[in-house]
Amino acid sequence: KQWYQRRVRDGRLHLGHCFSITKVEYASRYQRLKGKNVLFPFAYHCTGMPIKACADKLTYEMATFGCPPNFPDDDMESKVQIEETADFEKDPTAYQKKKGKLEMKFGDTKYQWGIMEGMGIPANEIPQFANTDHWLSYFPPHCMQDLKDMGLSADWRRGFITTDVNPYYDSFVRWHFNTLKDRQKIKFGKRYSVFSPKDNQPCMDHDRKSGEGVGPQEYTGIKIKLLSPFPAALSSLSGKNVYLIAATLRPETMYGQTNCFVKDDIKYVAFEAKNNEVYITTLRAAKNMAWQELTPEYGKVKVLMNLTGKDIMGAAIKAPRATFDKVYVLPMMGVKSNKGTGVVTSVPSDAPDDYATLMDLKNKQPLREKFGIKDYMVDFDPVPIIDVPGFGNLCAVTVCEELKVNSQNEKDKLLLAKEKCYRKGFDEGVMLVGNHAGKNVKVVKPIIKEEMIAAGEAFKYQEPEKEIISRSGDECVIALCDQWFLEYGEPVWRKATEECLKDVECYFDDTRQGFERTIDWLHEHACSRSYGLGTKLPWDEQWLVESLSDSTIYMAYYTVANLLQGDIYGSKPGSLDVKPEEMTHEVWNYIFFKDSPLPKTTIPREKLDKMRNEFQYWYPIDIRSSGKDLVQNHLTYWLYNHTAVWDKEPDKWPKSVRANGHLLMDGEKMSKSLGNIISLSEGVQLYSADGMRLALADAGDVLEDANFNSAQANAGILRLYTLIDWIKEVVNDFPNLRSGPTDQFYDKVFANDINVAVSQADKHYSNTMFREAMIVGFYEFLIARDRYRELSAAGKGMHRGLIRQYIKAQMILIAPVCPHVADYVWREVLQESGSIINARWPEYSAPDDSLTKAAAHLMESVHEFRLRLMAYTNPNIKKKGKAVKPNEPPNHMTIFVAKDYPKWQETTLNHLKANYNPSSEPHFPENTQILQQLKTMADIKPMLKKVMPFVAFVKSQVAEKGPSVLESHLSFNESDVFEQNKEYIMRSLDLDSLEVCEASSYHDQKLVADVCPGKPMCKFEKRELDPVDKSSAQVTFINIQPCTPFFKQTINIYDTDTIEDIIARLKRTDRKLKAKQVEVYRYVDPVKGPRQLLAFDQPMLWNKRKLEKCEKMEYCPSSGLKSGHNVIGDTLCYVVS
Repeated sequence: KQWYQRRVRDGRLHLGHCFSITKVEYASRYQRLKGKNVLFPFAYHCTGMPIKACADKLTYEMATFGCPPNFPDDDMESKVQIEETADFEKDPTAYQKKKGKLEMKFGDTKYQWGIMEGMGIPANEIPQFANTDHWLSYFPPHCMQDLKDMGLSADWRRGFITTDVNPYYDSFVRWHFNTLKDRQKIKFGKRYSVFSPKDNQPCMDHDRKSGEGVGPQEYTGIKIKLLSPFPAALSSLSGKNVYLIAATLRPETMYGQTNCFVKDDIKYVAFEAKNNEVYITTLRAAKNMAWQELTPEYGKVKVLMNLTGKDIMGAAIKAPRATFDKVYVLPMMGVKSNKGTGVVTSVPSDAPDDYATLMDLKNKQPLREKFGIKDYMVDFDPVPIIDVPGFGNLCAVTVCEELKVNSQNEKDKLLLAKEKCYRKGFDEGVMLVGNHAGKNVKVVKPIIKEEMIAAGEAFKYQEPEKEIISRSGDECVIALCDQWFLEYGEPVWRKATEECLKDVECYFDDTRQGFERTIDWLHEHACSRSYGLGTKLPWDEQWLVESLSDSTIYMAYYTVANLLQGDIYGSKPGSLDVKPEEMTHEVWNYIFFKDSPLPKTTIPREKLDKMRNEFQYWYPIDIRSSGKDLVQNHLTYWLYNHTAVWDKEPDKWPKSVRANGHLLMDGEKMSKSLGNIISLSEGVQLYSADGMRLALADAGDVLEDANFNSAQANAGILRLYTLIDWIKEVVNDFPNLRSGPTDQFYDKVFANDINVAVSQADKHYSNTMFREAMIVGFYEFLIARDRYRELSAAGKGMHRGLIRQYIKAQMILIAPVCPHVADYVWREVLQESGSIINARWPEYSAPDDSLTKAAAHLMESVHEFRLRLMAYTNPNIKKKGKAVKPNEPPNHMTIFVAKDYPKWQETTLNHLKANYNPSSEPHFPENTQILQQLKTMADIKPMLKKVMPFVAFVKSQVAEKGPSVLESHLSFNESDVFEQNKEYIMRSLDLDSLEVCEASSYHDQKLVADVCPGKPMCKFEKRELDPVDKSSAQVTFINIQPCTPFFKQTINIYDTDTIEDIIARLKRTDRKLKAKQVEVYRYVDPVKGPRQLLAFDQPMLWNKRKLEKCEKMEYCPSSGLKSGHNVIGDTLCYVVS
């Protein structure tokens, strides 16, 4: 059995959503073909903030601007996008989304009403979306229909929506969280969290409009005291304890402060802090501090005055732990208002930026004058505080001098300098000052930080690493707030999760490493909120369960969803007729835990056992598909929650997870402004269901962003249509295809090609590498089929049994990706019983590598011969300034082959093989080393000039074809391959005759000196092929088929000629016959036959008899040509097919 799942949030689906869905869609169809029972359910995740935020926004717009709303004209005009008129300049095959008037006006609008109109929702229906329940009833059915249109093979009976609207799922989530609380995985207390002040609740990843995956950055807030007299702008604060707050990641360097920096045009605020202190920071930092209990009133910033950096410059300050009693506030151009507090403490001994800026101010008087900085304010030298091996006790000074940093504006050099200083200083630096002198920086850094906090010189300060915007449009802060949180990272729980991860198939190393990194840093995740949709915490109903936390084990609910609920809303009971209130905690325990006792309940035992058995049969989850961005949150929570809930049953832990990258459209990120977002329904209309599915499979398998190529999607449709057309044609022609033994070279090759395609596609499908599966199972398989058609056309033709075997295999191989095409051909064209869904993966033998190589060698050799033929007939050389006359087209070719390498080449190959290292790059030693070793060998010395060119050739072949090139003998008989495919080679090169010759037996050894195994040589000639020593007769050949371009010909037929010889001579006379099948017929009456009128609709009536290719002509002076006892006469017929 196999078990798959996928879920989706609210809203209409586009191709980006569909890309993740297809990973399990293809996999589930493949596993069914392998004979497994597969459960692939699908549900609709509606909890969290998005729906509630959109509904509230719509309510506000209608209340403010009317219904329908009349938005401000200036906003409307700013959103208008003019449609391009030069459509003829665009790629006609690329998807070009036409923007209607509404979309042009509202494509980038900030109004929810415009967004809804842009989604195609009629204006008279939009007001209903102010009610959150309407979202739940509107979008899921549309999603379901779109997915059915693309052919999703989901078990739709098990679908459901989340939130407490569904009472069964609500009961399941309550059981889940009660279980976590019982097992002490949920705690309550004050914790730092990303927080939305507007929503007044923590803002988790899926509650964010931007900034998903961004977490808190912890700093040490350094309190730098402002000394009297204050600058004029701050005079109203005289008498107060005023501090500039600098955010630093390096509290251990505070001993080396020589000043602090601000930027002249940044806006700052002076605001009330606790203990009657005043802090100066940016307003953004002040808001973060207010939510971290650093102001008198939690979450409130009481601004005392607004300032700019210029107002503070030149102020005297007291920096905690600094060597100097008094330093000054100086200007720095690199200070950022959106990072830290806008105040930067300066330690020029160990911070390259600080040193470069201080030296700028020291050396440039105009710069000091510009900002009103006096000379004494910069009269401070860097203070040695840390000894860094290799850089001394003034690390930043040393590195800046090495890199020749001359200004604070040399950003690239300073970035490099910081990397050198900070890494080495932290890892290897030793403190020179303070109570911890002589200790490693890495050890004392947290100690010094705690000492400064305890002394009132600093405090913990956190802010978002980058900007985070909530779904409600609010800029988030880091808040210290009361909350329920999951104690991720707790040692015992973490260890269990790490054990779980060891057995999870991640398919990519990057995915596994992403999990390992996340487990390493993840801890204390807030699982409660007060705004949005969802389930209430069972023990504290003022809180809702956070949207990433209520959906970590929902896949367990799939196993019983169809038994409990009668629709996706749970508005009516399912097949077991169980009511929501009957699903108590003990009932859920009995269903999900093997050792749980039978509960006291009104539900009959047989119904309980039905649900329990269903869960035990399907669980654990075999594969889950999600975007790679969820590894850092939801997917890791998924592992944690499974190890917590099924702590005594590790066999219920997840088995594999398939992460994927995002989807680009024609190489560009999907964006409303570009108009390149294709909805799922549009994709089906544009490319057909299977054409779209094929393009999604082709888009990419790995974690890098995939690319949906519209031109390739169109080409895929054409390939599928052409394939169907060819299959219909060849199936109709089955009676005319040969049967019997499959003993021809091309039969064996094609049968082997089928084994190769089936075995390699099997491997790629099982590894969820669907693009690779399509390459071998569709594109390369088509190439193999075409090669068979080409080779067999020069022989006995295609074999009916092999062609039917190919078509069945081809349909099964593409069935997971293109099920509609495959099922149509399976049932309607091949007339197989039942659907291809119930077919089984083709049985196959181990591929014969020697046959694969032989066929590839044949095709490569013919290609090489063709190039040499072109060079032979059109030589691009001159003699004495005159162009050489082109050679007459040849009619004969000799192919020279060799079974063995010359001794010197064999020795070279063996040496290269012995020194080949597949795990290193490059795989071989340097050429100089190879030559030094080879020149000492006896077989090599006479051929030294040829050795290195041969070595270079072998290396290039290894790079192209792999290490099998290093074998001294081929795995197939090269001579036999050419002999068995003479007709194909002659037809390809337009030749009349062909000879295969062993190079070792050829009289001119100089000519064939370079021939070696796998490297044949050819020689072209113009020969007179008609014999001169045999009796002959002239015979007229008439093509009796109507409406063909083949006419009457007269050729000589010689004594002992076979019909095969005659056909070859006929083809030589009329080149149009070269690629055709020709049959020869004699008249029953050689005298009257040619004079009888043809029946135009049936030219092959009673008066003709076919001559077999093996029949031999005999010339008799009295009666002319005879075939056996039959007189031929002077006229024969031929038929072309």
